[in-house]
Amino acid sequence: MNQLLILSNDADEYAEKLRCRNLPDLEIFTASHSDQAQQFASHANIILGTPALIAPLLHRAPNLQWVQSSFAGVEPFCAPELRRDYLLTGVKGIFGPLMSEYVFAYILAFERNLFATRKNQCEKRWHSIPYRSLGSLTIGICGLGSIGQHIAKTAAHFNMTVLGLSRSAKQIVGVEKVFPPEVICDLSQQVDYLVSALPNTSETQGIINDEVFKALGPSAVFINVGRGATVDEPALIDALHRKVIRGAVLDVFQTEPLPQDNPLWCLDSAFVTPHNSAVTFPADITELFFENYKRFQAGQRLQHVIDFSREY
Repeated sequence: MNQLLILSNDADEYAEKLRCRNLPDLEIFTASHSDQAQQFASHANIILGTPALIAPLLHRAPNLQWVQSSFAGVEPFCAPELRRDYLLTGVKGIFGPLMSEYVFAYILAFERNLFATRKNQCEKRWHSIPYRSLGSLTIGICGLGSIGQHIAKTAAHFNMTVLGLSRSAKQIVGVEKVFPPEVICDLSQQVDYLVSALPNTSETQGIINDEVFKALGPSAVFINVGRGATVDEPALIDALHRKVIRGAVLDVFQTEPLPQDNPLWCLDSAFVTPHNSAVTFPADITELFFENYKRFQAGQRLQHVIDFSREY
């Protein structure tokens, strides 16, 4: 009998949806915080839930075989002092559509001047503001995993020119050219929008820096839906202050929640959202778990296995 510990603020909802599936040979336990979960961790061989809650319990789970993350970011599991003698599976194919909606909500708002148009309405000004077609613009996407590839498909729908950045530098359908990370400034010089969907790894930390912002120039916008640690935040603040770039749309930060005294809150050219470009819907995660559990039972390779050495 497999014993599943669900550790999440939404643990009861996850459990309800999984019990409706009548999964064979599976006993389910739930907890909403790590202290509550300790009583179940010692006999659980499967854990599903929030990385930051699960990681501190790994040493208390001697029977652990498999962890299914409910988040795309799995860096809490990749700390060098933590065990790696289990299968860790991530989330792919779920957050791409949501993040694409977020990215293009802001791109369209910028290009159709929605903020200025609304201001004109409030002032009862009948004034047409010139705009650009997305088909005349170039987007650069840093990180061409499942999220980056979905953003690329959406960009192609608008007939944008799509460039990409990837460590593998392999060609991706819909991406005109893929650059390796060491020439990120060459990519940045060519785009109107630079979107980061990068994971937080030792290789990506601080990769978006002052040189990148200089390469982007005063007409370009930076959008970050990846991880805050990939950006040199003081350099970004300085670039916005000095109008080195046109603006920044930021859903992730080095410190979250964003501290009240952080200048990004008050910069007119910065658009701050509380890490909600793609939220976790239990129905989506339980469907992914259901498919992987069938593979687990059959002794087959699980989907979306994380490579600890790459941290994604």
